[in-house]
Amino acid sequence: MDVLPMRILFATSEVYPLIKTGGLADVSYSLPIALKKLGHDVKIILPFYRSIKDKINSESCHFEGKVFGYIGDIKIYSTFLSEEHPIDVFLVDAPDLFDRDGGPYTDALNEEWGDSAYRFTVFSRVVAMLGNNQLALKWVPDLVHCNDWQTGLAIPLLQLEKNAPASLFTIHNLAYQGNFSKEEFDHLLLPETWWSIDGIEFYGECSFLKAGVLNANWVTTVSPTYAKEVQTPVYGERFDGILQHRQEHFIGILNGVDYQQWSPQIDPYIDTHYSINNLEMKGLNKEALQEKIGLPVSGKIPLFGMICRMAYQKGVDLVIESLPNILKQDIQVVILGSGDIYYETALEKIQKEFPNKLSITFGYNEELSHQIEAGSDFFLMPSRYEPCGLNQIYSLSYGTLPVVRNTGGLADTVIDATDKNILDKIATGFVFNEPTAIQLVAAVNRALKVYRKGKHFRQMRLTAMKQDFSWEKSSLEYEKLYRLAVKNVKNNKRN
Repeated sequence: MDVLPMRILFATSEVYPLIKTGGLADVSYSLPIALKKLGHDVKIILPFYRSIKDKINSESCHFEGKVFGYIGDIKIYSTFLSEEHPIDVFLVDAPDLFDRDGGPYTDALNEEWGDSAYRFTVFSRVVAMLGNNQLALKWVPDLVHCNDWQTGLAIPLLQLEKNAPASLFTIHNLAYQGNFSKEEFDHLLLPETWWSIDGIEFYGECSFLKAGVLNANWVTTVSPTYAKEVQTPVYGERFDGILQHRQEHFIGILNGVDYQQWSPQIDPYIDTHYSINNLEMKGLNKEALQEKIGLPVSGKIPLFGMICRMAYQKGVDLVIESLPNILKQDIQVVILGSGDIYYETALEKIQKEFPNKLSITFGYNEELSHQIEAGSDFFLMPSRYEPCGLNQIYSLSYGTLPVVRNTGGLADTVIDATDKNILDKIATGFVFNEPTAIQLVAAVNRALKVYRKGKHFRQMRLTAMKQDFSWEKSSLEYEKLYRLAVKNVKNNKRN
């Protein structure tokens, strides 16, 4: 049995705690740590954004030189993931591409960067050069693991050279595909032969996501149910046929969570630590949260939390439609997030109508997100689709019962509170099927009914907190695919 450690290059556009816009950053932090614990030599590569430069001062330059298709010099610096986890992180420094105010994908006004095709093509070229040992870094990976469309081009670029390493590509959200015009494709200096239905042409555009999906040795997505859903026209985002074509090398692996970051026993952001042995202490976090967000302080009022992007995918419109009905009851709701200005405006209007029942904070706030998880009784996550979802798993850890739609990773992680499941002591949340306000309100009412029956509510909390979605199991599944990919590449070279 092959148990030798592997050298793995993990390519991503964001990684916590250096840069984060969503769940990709959490996965890019936790999975490499889990792989290192298995004995593998893991290095991460991502762009050197201005916001990272503001956080670290890296004097360690490993490479300075030219990259095809880019006029200036590229530099590669390095830092460690964290003091606790000294995993090397390579930072690709192209100042005119990444040293900007704003985020990885949008500017300071939340408008998408107009040159992202070029930015992430250059980044992907650097990933491919490192993977093919063209940067003299004295470290050659056995496998390159690319994530989402921003790194999709790296895989076929790798394969332009002989003896390329094995590759794996992970789709974190199929809706984001990196599709760009033929005119932009022509300016990227990519092989002309790639512009074809068998290449990266996709409905008259070039798709960076398709580049990764078609060319990687293995393709994964972030939950088993989502892997099945995206092979259907309803959820496939026009990729269902391509994913069916790759189905023998396409699998869903559930994202894990880092319980060192998300555990009420050790969370540095929350007011009072607690566990299943002193669950009553959770109530102190509820009171601290109510006070912080300006809602009436009461341990008896059920509190629903929600943390998300203000987007159609997340079912925010369902929440907006449901709130006037829900808030007529004796409950409170706290929402954290940002996104579509239409949704933000609608929520502000409802907040003015129910100032003592609804609290909204727009933007990203890591500290408050932890406090909402710890202080809420329930967590709203009515997504129309959800590749994996992490907040419902965080909620389980904190004994905050999720109210979710039956889709993707939500279906794989939350067990519905049917009468039988409650009696069998396996229920962990409240699941509804159709993306309608009527079904969301019905699920909330079921949650309130259980809340008022204290015995069942406490049992569900205990069951939820006992769930284990750590990376230990999922990292082993990735390790298995890595070995299959490396073995396949070696066999092809022999032939």
